Amino acid sequence: MDDDSDDDDAGQGADPREQISRLEARIEELSDVMESCRKIILASRIAIAAGAAWLVAFTLGATGFHPVAMIAALAAVIGGIVVFGSNTGTSKQAEALRIALIDRINPRPVE
Repeated sequence: MDDDSDDDDAGQGADPREQISRLEARIEELSDVMESCRKIILASRIAIAAGAAWLVAFTLGATGFHPVAMIAALAAVIGGIVVFGSNTGTSKQAEALRIALIDRINPRPVE
């Protein structure tokens, strides 16, 4: 995501249509990144919920104690939290960059 520096200075004297085309392509890439992050965030929430539910089931005695299952439940909760945090940050960065690129295009309303 940090490769937007080529859009900053490159092509300042280039055709405005070409610049807009490159910016639109970059905006589309960032939209794809954000969509991917949303899917991964959903999966991480499911992992957190499933791991937590399994831990609660152990605690309440609804299931028998299995050390491997307990470790898997803990790993699901911790891993889900890590993945959730990482992808939330990436999604926010992509959204901010996308907004900045849209502002660079300086869209004007058509009357």
